[in-house]
Amino acid sequence: MTSLFAQEIRLSKRHEEIVSQRLMLLQQMENKLGDQHTEKASQLQTVETAFKRNLSLLKDIEEAEKSLQTRIHPLPRPEVVSLETRYWASVEEYIPKWEQFLLGRAPYPFAVENQNEAENTIQNEAQG
Repeated sequence: MTSLFAQEIRLSKRHEEIVSQRLMLLQQMENKLGDQHTEKASQLQTVETAFKRNLSLLKDIEEAEKSLQTRIHPLPRPEVVSLETRYWASVEEYIPKWEQFLLGRAPYPFAVENQNEAENTIQNEAQG
């Protein structure tokens, strides 16, 4: 009976040691998990700060690019803008005529117009 009692005491002590080790390991795991959360939060803060910095730098670069563009290519004078607008309107007006000519479906688009203009100029000079 004493041997069973001694064995029970040994097993009880061993159980206490195991429970103690388990508690110690659980505490270490909690500490480690807390450290990981703290490190992750720190990394997240670092990433957010870097992201904000990068956005700010990108905005500064875009503003500098706009500034350089206006220095390199200043806005044209209103007369130039007007001429350009009229030029492109003229181009759009004559595209269909040139398209037919280039496709071989029509004669040279200005042959008749230029000839008529020349005749009108000559007639005006003769009358004048």
